[in-house]
Amino acid sequence: MATLLYFRAMIQRFLFCICVILFSVLANAQKVYEFNSTCQQAYLEISKLKFTNAKVLLDKAKQQNPNNLIPTLLENYIDFFPLFLSEDADEYAKFKVRIAERITLLETGPQTSPFYKFSLSVVYMQKAAIEIKFAENWKAGWDIRKSFQLIKENKRNFTTFAPNDLVMGILQSVTAVVPKGYTALISLLGITGSMTEGLKQIEGFINSSDPYAKLMNAEGTLIYCYLTFYLQNKRAEVFALIKNKKLDLVNNLSFALMASSLAVNDKKIEYAKSIILNRNKSNEYLQIAAWDYELGHIKLYRQEFQEAAQHFESYLANFKGNYYVKETYLKLSWCYYLQGNMPAAEAARNNVIKKGTTNADADKQALQEARNSGWPNVLLLKTRLLNDGGMNKEALQLLNAKGITSFTKEEEKLQFNYRYARINDDLHNDTEAIKYYIKTIEMGATRKEYFAARAALQIGEIYERQNKKTIAVSYFQQCIDMKDHEYKNSLDQKAKAAIARCTGE
Repeated sequence: MATLLYFRAMIQRFLFCICVILFSVLANAQKVYEFNSTCQQAYLEISKLKFTNAKVLLDKAKQQNPNNLIPTLLENYIDFFPLFLSEDADEYAKFKVRIAERITLLETGPQTSPFYKFSLSVVYMQKAAIEIKFAENWKAGWDIRKSFQLIKENKRNFTTFAPNDLVMGILQSVTAVVPKGYTALISLLGITGSMTEGLKQIEGFINSSDPYAKLMNAEGTLIYCYLTFYLQNKRAEVFALIKNKKLDLVNNLSFALMASSLAVNDKKIEYAKSIILNRNKSNEYLQIAAWDYELGHIKLYRQEFQEAAQHFESYLANFKGNYYVKETYLKLSWCYYLQGNMPAAEAARNNVIKKGTTNADADKQALQEARNSGWPNVLLLKTRLLNDGGMNKEALQLLNAKGITSFTKEEEKLQFNYRYARINDDLHNDTEAIKYYIKTIEMGATRKEYFAARAALQIGEIYERQNKKTIAVSYFQQCIDMKDHEYKNSLDQKAKAAIARCTGE
């Protein structure tokens, strides 16, 4: 009797397990990737940073079909963008939980869909980008590897699925130009990239007539502009694309943020100011601190120090992260220093030491400057700011009024040569620029300041523009070969990207 009861219990457990398995299979079979019109509308709103409307549409999509996994993918976009821009540690803790749940849910989808591995690849790539923001580089490396493997497999299995090219292009481009300090990790993870091939894939994607490529054109264009600007150094081409494609810089805040940021970087400060002030300020859009960051720089370069300080203070009060916090406090200290308000300048400089991290080269440099017991030479600082704002004639007048013999400190003489070269470079006086860049290298090649390495990079760019690529590569390599100086990682990355441009890698 006992044996009979034992076998009956075993059969009941077996039948229960079969039911669980069948239920799981049936449940998974119901999952779909349906990029329907509601999801498409939500995606387009997300691409504009118009998250209020996007969330309403995604709720509607989930009601229409609870088994549709596209809303899960798009909800990750909604989490990703604010966190990437704000670096809020509390939100990151919540994001970790949510993204793990989303990955598990996406893995229940039908593997016969091209969206299965594509969606997972995108989510892992977004996860890695956030991990880098929080200095979790090892985790990021593994997630980039997962993303890379998934999209390679998807491209192999679904050769005509256009969105593959966008993700593959991003990963190819970025991993090809990682700074020297990270190449061992990339090699260990088995990730290989080609900047030229990656950008070609993204360019093909944004120019494609494929329906999904058209739908995702804004995202592709945004990424293409950033990578073409920073990796290929084709700055004029990017601004021409913005103009020719008539990108909406008023109601698409992704485009507005991209264009204004690149314009500030390219010393087009009036253009940047116009974009920022004319953007749609509706509360329907994601509210971000970056507008104050950019306006602070615009005002600083225009020598409007009081207003610059107000914008930097507002940015620091609202930004939750660590990237560029030290750099912003340093520039805030300059605002007060150049106004003669030394107590406020000292307080800001003390915050450079106490707040933020040194994950970014700019923050490392800010910390070094803050620990320096002295303050920068007023004339050289004003010259630097005028040049950074594209006001080169005014900057050159300041330098010509003094001359190098007016300076006694070696680092000030070095900076004079570099600033004189950089201003002439921007004015397209190539011969004069190269002459003073070489003087900078001769004086500063073994010093800790970044001027000599940057001078080598700039000479390389001049020769690259002149199509003298062999000479250009020699100077880019010279930049990489200089050791133990400020901005080492970022300058090496620029030089590595430049070599890839010149050699077609």
